[in-house]
Amino acid sequence: MSFMIVLLICLIPACMLIGAWLFATCRILFHLLAVVSAYAFGIITALAVYEILRDDTVFMTNIHAVFKNRLFLMSGAYLGSYGIYTLWIWLFRELRSE
Repeated sequence: MSFMIVLLICLIPACMLIGAWLFATCRILFHLLAVVSAYAFGIITALAVYEILRDDTVFMTNIHAVFKNRLFLMSGAYLGSYGIYTLWIWLFRELRSE
């Protein structure tokens, strides 16, 4: 299972990079999905912390409940892939400019 996760971490940004080179609309879609994912990730995190502070519960045990939220996990996974994709884009631009 962990091998599959490592493989996906490598393949998804590479596929995004290829898609962005082939289709201009993919770049826009990737950026749009990143903005939506960042909002979802931030809102879910803020609400989880707010509930813990409001209920005055133990932070370390209750915050882990946020990891059961599929939207939180999907948005975080996309932001991680998007971050690696963005780093690849920056790297290739730097290599091309030198």
